[in-house]
Amino acid sequence: MNDYLVSVLLGIVEGLTEFLPVSSTAHLRITEALLHISLGDPYWKMYTIVIQLGAILALLLVFAGRIIEFLRTFPEGEERDRTAWNHPLTLTLVAFVCTAIPAFLLTKVIGKHLESLKVMAWSLLVGGVVMWAVDEWSTRSEPVTRHVEQMSLLQAIWIGLCQVLSAVFPGTSRSMSTIAAGQIVRMDRPSALEFSFLVSIPTMIAATGYDLLKTLHPKHAEGADAIAPLVMTGHGWIVLGIGFVVSFFVALGVVEWFLQWVRKHGFVPFAIYRILLGILLLFFGARLA
Repeated sequence: MNDYLVSVLLGIVEGLTEFLPVSSTAHLRITEALLHISLGDPYWKMYTIVIQLGAILALLLVFAGRIIEFLRTFPEGEERDRTAWNHPLTLTLVAFVCTAIPAFLLTKVIGKHLESLKVMAWSLLVGGVVMWAVDEWSTRSEPVTRHVEQMSLLQAIWIGLCQVLSAVFPGTSRSMSTIAAGQIVRMDRPSALEFSFLVSIPTMIAATGYDLLKTLHPKHAEGADAIAPLVMTGHGWIVLGIGFVVSFFVALGVVEWFLQWVRKHGFVPFAIYRILLGILLLFFGARLA
């Protein structure tokens, strides 16, 4: 298939799945396997990382107003009932740190599972069941947190720790783990989703930056992570630019749509989709590996 068409397709997949609770990692891995893209190719490794930055940029654009509002009201908050310890900006940073430190310490474990279709299949399946159960339970219990501004420090720590699961078990989905974690500590759907998006900003910037460093400077990687030096051409830059732009615009539409969807519907359709995809991947994943 033409490289430009491949880039458009991968950009669409990334933009569609990065912020939905269905795992962009699994979808990109499946798509790359179907397209017979070599996962050891340094260019495509770098490409997969860079198009994620397009999705991050879209999220920053959508939440620019909220972030400016948080900066303006720090540390007292809009209602002047917050402190430097429980302001949304602080809680976002706390959740990020609670994810980043364990994820960094578990780097070798994460590397072993990063491209395993079997691990992704089970993560999709189990994560779908958990998500379904948590969402159904949350609809039957009265939430205690209806706005991010009402969150506590313990809730942020819990969500940050749960996000580590998405790093250790690819296919779990960062969005799924943080949304479900928020619902478990009695946050309603919109607030759990909003905080999931907020904490994803520093998490994704740090993760993609670290991965990009390893790819562009492979001498820092060892063993299975070591790859050949990256050589860029004009064609390569165009293909990369296409994927970045497509990912940005698709993610922009998805984030806006998802925020509206959650206010009226639950996460069950996404849970069902995860379960079905996980089952299919368990049966047919060996042919793609």
